[in-house]
Amino acid sequence: MTKILLRAGKSPFTSLEPEVALEGFGQGVWGSNVGNLIFGDSVHRLLSTPDVDITTNAFLTERAGVTQEYIAAINEQFDHFVIPLANAFRKSFLPLLSRLTDVIEQLTIPVTVVGVGVVGGPKSLEDPVPTMEPEDAAVVQRFVRAVLARSATIGVRGEYTAQFLKNLGFGDDVVRVVGCPSLFKFGPDLQITKKVDALTTDSAVTLNLTPYVKEMGAISLANVKKYRDLVYIPQITADLEMMMWGKNHEKYSRKELPVHVQHPLYVQDRMRFFVDSHTWSNYLGTRDFAFGTRIHGNIAALMAGTPAYVLAHDARTLELALHHGIPHTQVPDLAGRKDAAEFYDNADYSEFNSRQAGLFAAFSDFLVENNLEHIYLDGKANPEYDQRIAQTQYAGPVRALTSTDPSVQRENYDRIERLRSGTFLKDAKKTAKETMEFPMVPSKKERVAEVVKAPVIERAARKLKRMTGM
Repeated sequence: MTKILLRAGKSPFTSLEPEVALEGFGQGVWGSNVGNLIFGDSVHRLLSTPDVDITTNAFLTERAGVTQEYIAAINEQFDHFVIPLANAFRKSFLPLLSRLTDVIEQLTIPVTVVGVGVVGGPKSLEDPVPTMEPEDAAVVQRFVRAVLARSATIGVRGEYTAQFLKNLGFGDDVVRVVGCPSLFKFGPDLQITKKVDALTTDSAVTLNLTPYVKEMGAISLANVKKYRDLVYIPQITADLEMMMWGKNHEKYSRKELPVHVQHPLYVQDRMRFFVDSHTWSNYLGTRDFAFGTRIHGNIAALMAGTPAYVLAHDARTLELALHHGIPHTQVPDLAGRKDAAEFYDNADYSEFNSRQAGLFAAFSDFLVENNLEHIYLDGKANPEYDQRIAQTQYAGPVRALTSTDPSVQRENYDRIERLRSGTFLKDAKKTAKETMEFPMVPSKKERVAEVVKAPVIERAARKLKRMTGM
């Protein structure tokens, strides 16, 4: 049995209540954006052949305080470390990337990176291949060198990232453009067909947006007014805090955007926050159309067979839309266009559909090149995986405090009562720790300190047990 350690917030088979998913981890189990669950869960399914055992790492390998004992345990217990990444080549992520590199440099097992991308500046649509400051570029170079010392190639999300790495000295011989693994979760045959001829005011429309894209304010207001069944699916931890606790965003305050509890989308209970990728994608499968600036919000819809349209506000979003042939418009080119119906009419999925098989084949070649088998290879199917997913009871979406649905009101009252108990945060962190498949191994110093703190009688009892084996 091959044992793989996977960089992911949690196992796809672990269902967490929203309170635990948010409060039990530093920035939520998804690491600030629930979109991270989409590609992590996708890689988990793809690599879960019958002869493979996958363990998720809860992002611990990039957190401060990684011990030598933990790194030694990785080398001892696993055969491969697989790292799905999104836009990791950005300044705010470099401290985590550096800590992750510290770990990789001490690993003796293969390490494979899937889907990493670069983030440009505020005008990245005009200049999609950024030039980093020398000290920042050195962090990326060190990471890539550490990975390539333990793998054949590194998988990047698009051509912009490939050129960025080429500028840093890593050419086509070691860099493979693989796109987003989420779109390969269900194999090479994914095809998108429009469900309705045209959108009407009764159509099931789903919106996703990025709060700092100011144009999305007017777009959200125009469409929430026109489409009676429009629902907004937010993705970041601040959104979930607003929905659960009524706490307005601190970082964003533009009144046209759904970042405060007075926004029509919140007041009218037309927001849904999903804490699992499966419930999220399944819900999108029931909708007619999804659109907005969130690339994984739209990819989640495409995975479910629902037409989606990307409003590309930066190069990292555009990069994936171009690679996969996802219908899109760059935000600066909108010229005041706001209506979902127009985006739907302009969406042509022939390019997406024609590319899917070839892109999947390239992705498969990349995995095989790095000694990773997947479930779409001959003889590697694993139907029991999907059966287990189907049997897992996931929490439903979080809805606004303003909801008049009796079951939602009951959930909100229960949540507030748990908060009132005084042990809420402590209990959430305890539950979160218990869900970790591969928790941090404490250092020898920490273990000694723990023994010293224990009462004398307990220490003596433990010593006696070790001596007698009883």
